[in-house]
Amino acid sequence: MFSNFLEIRAKLTLYPTHKGGRKTGIKTGYRPNHVFEYKENPLVFITSYIGQIDFNKDMILPGETANVMVKFLNHNNIESFLKKGRVWWIHEGENTLGEAEVLEIID
Repeated sequence: MFSNFLEIRAKLTLYPTHKGGRKTGIKTGYRPNHVFEYKENPLVFITSYIGQIDFNKDMILPGETANVMVKFLNHNNIESFLKKGRVWWIHEGENTLGEAEVLEIID
């Protein structure tokens, strides 16, 4: 059956502020850009995907790692990137704020 969303469990690490991360933490419902591949220039990515990050605590602060749920819009062949162990990067515009790893794909 076709679904408009793909949901995964992931390990999210926000980079510390002094390494280019956010100055403030994130709350559940955060919707950054998710980047799975870059062009030769690491500041230019091929495409970004929309995904909402949800978790069961007040906030994830810069420098922290937490297990989260991520719900992606099912478009542009995103399912080809969602394999257990795959790492991707979290962006706000051109700024890389963290990274995440697929732990489990939810059916």
